[in-house]
Amino acid sequence: MSVENFFSKEEKKQITDAIAAAELNTSGEIRLHMEGHCKLDVLDRAAYVFGKLKMHETAQRNGVLFYLAVHDRKFAILGDAGINKVVPADFWDKIKETMLGYFKEGKFTEGLALGIRMAGEQLKANFPYHHQDVNELTDEISFDKNL
Repeated sequence: MSVENFFSKEEKKQITDAIAAAELNTSGEIRLHMEGHCKLDVLDRAAYVFGKLKMHETAQRNGVLFYLAVHDRKFAILGDAGINKVVPADFWDKIKETMLGYFKEGKFTEGLALGIRMAGEQLKANFPYHHQDVNELTDEISFDKNL
């Protein structure tokens, strides 16, 4: 199965809707990047993808990347410097543990959507929406094999 077809059209919409809803009340940005395999340490690969997607270029350094290597069953969550300064040290691990519970049951869409909502709540609390805010990064799932 190709990575692009891991989620159905409806599931992809649920995920992008979760991203849009999470970003509605914040200046923060959330992305999901999916690949088939991750040959490196998953956090190192996520950090590389974070840079390639230019997530570090948000005005308040408040981007969050959900990285998923579907065939290797690896995933990571990476927040930029701005959000990492204000969340508890174990914040990303708690989201990851919550998501993992869903993933173990094969509920990948539900796990991702919940993790995205959890990240969105912290973004909203620490980086509230202002009327001049713009959506700096697309909400669409990234599958770029050339990263």
